[in-house]
Amino acid sequence: MGLISWNACISPACIFIAVFLILSNMPCEAQLSTTFYDYTCPTALSTIRKAVRTAVSRERRMAASLIRLHFHDCFGCDASILLDDSSSIQSEKNAPNNLNSVRGYDVIDNIKSKVESMCPGVVSCADIVAVAARDSFVAWDMVALSGSHTIGQARCLTFRDRIYTNGTDIDAGFATTRRRRCPAQNGNGDANLAPLELVTPNSFDNNYFKNLIHKKGLLQSDQVLFSGGSTDAIVNEYSKSPKTFRSDFASAMVKMGDIEPLTGSAGVIRKFCNVIN
Repeated sequence: MGLISWNACISPACIFIAVFLILSNMPCEAQLSTTFYDYTCPTALSTIRKAVRTAVSRERRMAASLIRLHFHDCFGCDASILLDDSSSIQSEKNAPNNLNSVRGYDVIDNIKSKVESMCPGVVSCADIVAVAARDSFVAWDMVALSGSHTIGQARCLTFRDRIYTNGTDIDAGFATTRRRRCPAQNGNGDANLAPLELVTPNSFDNNYFKNLIHKKGLLQSDQVLFSGGSTDAIVNEYSKSPKTFRSDFASAMVKMGDIEPLTGSAGVIRKFCNVIN
């Protein structure tokens, strides 16, 4: 058998063959990354979020529908449930558990059209379904849970910037009232308290949302829920229906409590709550 010397195998052809043989024997592993779209399509997630919130504000039921769509797709989580019937495909849409039951396809199609116009061939249908389900859960629950600020108080330190520098995004009379016990100078009166909700500060009701509509949210993180964005419609609904707010708040609290709780041997019953056993 003849051997090719090292000197003889430095031609481009030999190098190409060597690289090919190395690569062909390497395992091909794609890595998932939660920041993938930060670089490949920076506006993708915000576009999906906006479209979902718009759809949910038009029809509250759509939040549950998008979550259910994702659940029914996730025998493979490959967006195959979106495929229509064809000569080579028997669509999952027509399966007994999906037909006339699973919905939200039009919302996904709308989102796909938007992201394709920005980043052609980058954002997968499966990711759109998953992110849409996540965002439909977050929007309603976030606003409902924020309603806990209908009771309680906040320190001057936490709302000083809002009452002195927020301009037209705060009711002038409300700002003046809050300034009485919250001086503009940092370090002066930082611990002074003010009720988070002005009208019925000790009652768990929906006045918190009514205040937001009138630009009387004490914290900027509260007022942002009603500032011309996609959550305005949710705030409006809760301001009109205390029953809906209470029901959604209770549901959101349960969901939050179900986030990866420790059970069985994974957890520990502490003898004293302020120290580990």
